[in-house]
Amino acid sequence: MVAPLDRKLVRDLWRIKGQAAAIALVIGLGVLMQVMMTGLVGTLDETRRAYYDRYRLADVFVPVTRAPERVAARLADDRRVAAATTRIKGQALIDPGEGALPIRAQTLSLPDEGMPRLNDIYLAEGRLPRTASADEIVLLAGFARARGLSPGDSLDVTMNGARHRLRIVGLARAPEFLYTTAPGEMVPDDARFAVFWMRRAALAAAYDMRGAFNEVLLTLERGETPQALIDTADRLLAPYGAAGAYALDDLPSNRFVSEEIRGLKSSAGTVPPIFLGIAAFLLYIVTARIVQAEREQIGLLKAFGYSGVEVGWHYLKLVVLIALSGAVAGSVAGIWAGHAMAVFYQTYFKFPFLVFTLDPVSFVVGFTISMLAATAGGLAVVRHVLTLTPAVAMRPPAPPDYSRTFDLAGAFRRWLDQPSRMVLRRLSRYPGRMLGSVVGIAAGMALSASTLTVVSGFNTAVDLSFNVMNRSDMTVSFTHPLPRKALLELGRMEGVLRTEPMRVVPAILRNGTRSYRGTIEGRPRAPALNRIIDARHQPLELRRDGITLAEPLADILGVAPGDMLSVEVREGRRPVLRLPVAAVAQTLLGAPAFMEIGALGRALNEPERASGALLTIDSAARETLYQQLKDMPAVIGVSRKADARAALVELMNTGPGSVRYVMLLVAAIITFGIVYNAARIAFAERSRDLASLRVMGFTRAEAGFVLLGELAIVTLLAIPLGIGLGYGLTWAIVEGFSTDLYQIPVVFRASNYGAAILAVVIAAVVSAGMVWRNLTQLDLVTALKTRE
Repeated sequence: MVAPLDRKLVRDLWRIKGQAAAIALVIGLGVLMQVMMTGLVGTLDETRRAYYDRYRLADVFVPVTRAPERVAARLADDRRVAAATTRIKGQALIDPGEGALPIRAQTLSLPDEGMPRLNDIYLAEGRLPRTASADEIVLLAGFARARGLSPGDSLDVTMNGARHRLRIVGLARAPEFLYTTAPGEMVPDDARFAVFWMRRAALAAAYDMRGAFNEVLLTLERGETPQALIDTADRLLAPYGAAGAYALDDLPSNRFVSEEIRGLKSSAGTVPPIFLGIAAFLLYIVTARIVQAEREQIGLLKAFGYSGVEVGWHYLKLVVLIALSGAVAGSVAGIWAGHAMAVFYQTYFKFPFLVFTLDPVSFVVGFTISMLAATAGGLAVVRHVLTLTPAVAMRPPAPPDYSRTFDLAGAFRRWLDQPSRMVLRRLSRYPGRMLGSVVGIAAGMALSASTLTVVSGFNTAVDLSFNVMNRSDMTVSFTHPLPRKALLELGRMEGVLRTEPMRVVPAILRNGTRSYRGTIEGRPRAPALNRIIDARHQPLELRRDGITLAEPLADILGVAPGDMLSVEVREGRRPVLRLPVAAVAQTLLGAPAFMEIGALGRALNEPERASGALLTIDSAARETLYQQLKDMPAVIGVSRKADARAALVELMNTGPGSVRYVMLLVAAIITFGIVYNAARIAFAERSRDLASLRVMGFTRAEAGFVLLGELAIVTLLAIPLGIGLGYGLTWAIVEGFSTDLYQIPVVFRASNYGAAILAVVIAAVVSAGMVWRNLTQLDLVTALKTRE
């Protein structure tokens, strides 16, 4: 048999179904984000781990210039090493055809028999090269799809200065190429960078590596850490041109995936609590209104023998049921959204399989936070129920004392009509309620404004990167640092208007216990084609007496201008430099360090050398220039700024950056839910007053003005507060999106806040329309009935 209080609970829920649904929606979105993001983090992490384990991705990578096979055996005998293997790794250029830009490629060796012991590949289509074949390759599947290639097609490839015609026999994916970028670049583009595998004998012949290798792959015994083994490998292979061993954590592909997982974890810890906090506030307002309207009923219930605890539990159940329904709906939707996002990331990161996981903790956390948020709002009201005695509760509440409140309506009596004065009088007499509505609407606007600012920040990042900073048309990379005359040769080519040298040197930067593996970029003192800018977006000149760090790199190392850094160069003579930090620059891609190119050359004892150049070109002579660059043996890579820009835009729109659109949609829904709740609560609180006005002769329009005028003023008051809250919230969201691989600039534009204001106004107008419909359907007799 259903208890009387439970029947009353069902009636109460039905009466406030509109507000209950809106609040449940807010809670559901918070739980959805919690379940989706936590599940996505677990899925990506577990899929990556399974992929790495199944295809035996190495723990340590040891690149060298050229070393005999016998040296690797000494590393394999180390007690800390579980498995070791060597391979040949080379750079190549693919000629896509007449008049097309050459494509940079990386080639890797496969054992002459069978599959690799470490860093295995997933054969997605076709077969492996035959053992004795010198012209068969397995091509990276992502590049093949982007270029419309399939097994049976052929490629013209330049390797080690010699041209080869290679036949594609298979397409593959590999765990070390989840995120594929050309060396020295930060933005992935499947169409502009290729990876292919050949049998070792064929690749050794092409790169003069018979009986030798240029990379060792190592896996560690359980419980061992990579750093000690890295130091050993560097010492052992130093005579053979060791470029510096590095751990899996520093593999570019793995770093990008790790940063994406870190960003999702950060968002999972900040976004859902915001939604749930707003929901708790709304629940408090709704529950307080119900209790205030049902004082007499509470008194009757207590007079009939119900204890304060039983009555309080009745109203707390109302809150819990709303929160529970939102949490259940959010959990179901979170599972669906998490799976959809996981499939998207599977395609983006090119996982051959997906290990979809549902973290039970995320459900527990989501439900727990929902219940805590709901009860936090409900208990404050229920506490008042417990203190009400039957006699006090059954009396009408004492009329409020307005003698000490400022008569806002009276101050404007001369200029305002009666309905307008009624609106102002309510605002001044119930400041707490009005403040609650203002804060709620402002919070919704802050979500919209901050999300729009982040979306705009992505566009600003593109504009700064490719219009303000990079003013070149293309970048040419050399096989090795070349003397200045190479630049003169480039400058004399048909179609080249201007050249600017650059030098890129791999290095490890250290400050005490902090370190970072990256590059030092040598540029002219005042670069014109790839400028360095400060925090105000003004050009920054490079000093000859120090090193300039990107802002994220300075944060990682914990240094400021004037501090000293230890720089371990990982090429050539591999000197260790002590350099002062001269300045901190703003960069949006990567975390590089910069030096004046002449000072860098002198520090390396290799003056007047460049590892590449930036060019501005005459577009009319573009195809002729492309062909000339293909014929230069020293050129290992050519990239166009237009292609890099398109790749970055695609990354932001279809890659991890697309999450911002999900947040924008959620923010819009939240904003409408808050404004609608404010309108519904105001109508429910004033339905008796509005009915009285209608009986007294007020027209429907005048009665509606009294109600909706209050909503209009509350909305207008919420706008400036929403602007301030949006400013602070923007920094928190940007912090979650930005990593040391890419940074989102914060640029506050009036258009973003204008759009957020417009969204709030539209939500207010739509909510007003819905409330107006309820007002026109108001039963005056029922509204004026008392419950005495």
